[in-house]
This record gives sequence, structure tokens and C-alpha cells, in this order.
Amino acid sequence: MKLTTLAALAAIALPAAAFAQDATVTVADGYARSANPKAGGAFMTIRNGGAADCTLSGVSTDVAEVAELHTHKDMGDGVMKMTKIEGGITIPAGAEHGLVRGGDHVMLMGLKAPLENGQEVALALDFGDCGTVDAVLPVDNDRKPAEAAPMNHGAHAMPASN
Repeated sequence: MKLTTLAALAAIALPAAAFAQDATVTVADGYARSANPKAGGAFMTIRNGGAADCTLSGVSTDVAEVAELHTHKDMGDGVMKMTKIEGGITIPAGAEHGLVRGGDHVMLMGLKAPLENGQEVALALDFGDCGTVDAVLPVDNDRKPAEAAPMNHGAHAMPASN
């Protein structure tokens, strides 16, 4: 399905992909990309503006059979291996966390169709007691890792700036 010109302009004009119902947890600068016709990833900056820590424990989507939280770990010999994150990703109160290429990210496995530029990927991010955040991310297969969110700190949580 192709986006209309108006929808494409709206996706470009609205860099914040989603907001929690109470705006405690927000998602910004999100995008998805294809690694190959059957797998892809989703990347974004998650901000926790609340007074309590929030843990991203799961992700669901209709575009893939499986959506999991993954990270890259150094296996000790300089080789990085992608692994599933057990226990979720905690975003401390007042902090943010980048889901980035080469770091923590959402892995999309068993894509129902290849992800193509101009499409959108809808995700439901489960933060447990902090609620669920629905995000709609544009597909950008051309985006380079250096073009990630300005606060790209991988697995480090940084205080949110005002």
C-alpha cells in the first residue's frame, strides 16, 4: 500500500512517532528498516518524563511474525553477536534510551512482506505499569547509523533535556 502525498508529508513533519496517553513515556525520531526480505529492525529514542522508572518489556506488530528486544554483545574476541534482551529495557525516570543500530533495538523477524521506503510500521510498546505506547514509524532503508537520533547513546540512559 502506497502512502498518499499528504500522508508522506505528515510522516516527515511529525518526527515524534508516538506519545503515551499520559505523555509520561514518549517515542521520538523513530524509523524501521529492512535487513533482508524476512527481517528488519526498528529504532527510536524513548523518553521517560515520569517520576518512576519504566521498563520496555515487549513489542508487538502486525508486520512480522515475531518482534523482540535485541542488543549486540561483545563476545570477548572483538566479535559482536546479536542476542535477545531478557527482562526488558529499563528507562529511568527523567531519562531517555536510544534503540539504535548496533545497540539495543527492536528486531522484526518473519516479515510478512519486505519493508519498503514510504511504508509505515505500527508497533505497540509494552511498558508494563507505565502503559502501552503505540508508535507508527516510517520505513527508511537508506538511513545511515550516523543519522540516528542526536541523543544516540545506545545502552546508556541520559537525563532528558528540557
